[in-house]
Amino acid sequence: MRNGPCIRYAAGCATLKQHARRERHCERASADCSVSLDSMPSEILLKIFSYLDAGTLLCTGCVNRRFYHLANDNFIWIRIYSTAFSPKRSNWKVNSVEKTAVTMNLLSVEDKEAGYWKKEYIAKQIASVKAALAQVLKPVNPYTGLPVKTKEALRKSGLGWVIILKEKSGKEYMMEHVDLSVNDSSVTVVWYGKNWPLLATLSTLDLCGVTPVFMDRSKTPMKNGPRWHSLIAKYNLSNLTASTMFGCDRLIRIFCLNPGLLVGLWKREEELAFVMANLHFHHLVERSTLGSATIPYELPPHSPLLDDNPEYGLHGYQLHVDMHSGGIFYLCGTFRNLFTKKGYIENGYAKLIVISFKNNTEHLPLIGKVGLSWRTDIFDGCIKSCSIMDITLLDEYGKPFWCFSSPVCMRSSPRPSDGPNFLGQTYYVDYMDSEGKVHVQLVWIEETEEYFIVNLVLYLSIAKINHWFGTKY
Repeated sequence: MRNGPCIRYAAGCATLKQHARRERHCERASADCSVSLDSMPSEILLKIFSYLDAGTLLCTGCVNRRFYHLANDNFIWIRIYSTAFSPKRSNWKVNSVEKTAVTMNLLSVEDKEAGYWKKEYIAKQIASVKAALAQVLKPVNPYTGLPVKTKEALRKSGLGWVIILKEKSGKEYMMEHVDLSVNDSSVTVVWYGKNWPLLATLSTLDLCGVTPVFMDRSKTPMKNGPRWHSLIAKYNLSNLTASTMFGCDRLIRIFCLNPGLLVGLWKREEELAFVMANLHFHHLVERSTLGSATIPYELPPHSPLLDDNPEYGLHGYQLHVDMHSGGIFYLCGTFRNLFTKKGYIENGYAKLIVISFKNNTEHLPLIGKVGLSWRTDIFDGCIKSCSIMDITLLDEYGKPFWCFSSPVCMRSSPRPSDGPNFLGQTYYVDYMDSEGKVHVQLVWIEETEEYFIVNLVLYLSIAKINHWFGTKY
């Protein structure tokens, strides 16, 4: 009885030591026998890759050069292609996908260069996305001349926007948009953050639309999934000078670069605070999806409808104008049956009077305190007298003739208005691009503390009128 426990203790110690030695041996063996994916034979990796979906397979090809070549395997991609685009009438058959892949000319698979069927699949996916968007954008609002379902197209396509900041050395920084607001006829996209590159090192800014290659309506598009870029506009950041300065407050100065880009700089550091892009709905989806990473989308050639009316192209216009910022609309107006005359053509422009200074019944107030709202992840503010202007001008057939969305700013006039029924400080808003000019005259009414638009004139480029209508003014 006295020796029993000692014997059991000694046996237990021996067992523990033996177990410890076995564990150490297993650890050494597992360390010696560890296998990484990259060390696997190509045949095993190809088998694993064959179970991946198209998006995951494309991402896998970005790991390293070996994975890239393996992920280009034509036999894997022809199976994916067959699954996605096989005829619907054969889908009920057992193993129809495998049969389709096998019955396809195997020589064509072997003879094609690596990655051929991947390119074919991606090209067809992009074409199907574009066809689906074209179908959504087909119905047009007869009052605005713009697609009825633009907002739905933006949501279904997963369309987003990025800016690509390029250094003088060639290095690039791509930034995803942080905030997005959809207005009545435009989209406002904002970028801000703490990790901006130094402004002195930057040369250009590219604004691009980004669309998922694989559009799955049942899932939210992944930001890290495969996407294609469509260049919308390229901006030269050396143009951030006094001539393009737009306004300021106690923290920032803002600069306007055409078309429609607003750049905010911190006053103290002279570094980037935010970037804001204003995009009109007209051909927005096409410009954001149908271009390439280096070449913007080109509008299809316009074929004018000829007419022998001596005043053809000078009448029947319809204008819709919005002035807004941060979801607040200061003006929202529609003006119909606008016209001009040959006698109003001067210096290459046709004068189209929308609101006459002499007609008091046409004068309109701006609702609320006008100001351009801005924000970053640290501060926010509002720059007085600035806003976003959206112009949609339709021709006599209800087709968009001139459209833009751009920041504008009210400037004070050196002399007060001398109108018959009011007296106050006069302000003006001017905008100009290659297709025309906008001039707005406002009066500040002290008693009611509001701005009144007393004059609104569009100057349409005669070159644009002649091109659009086939005239020779």
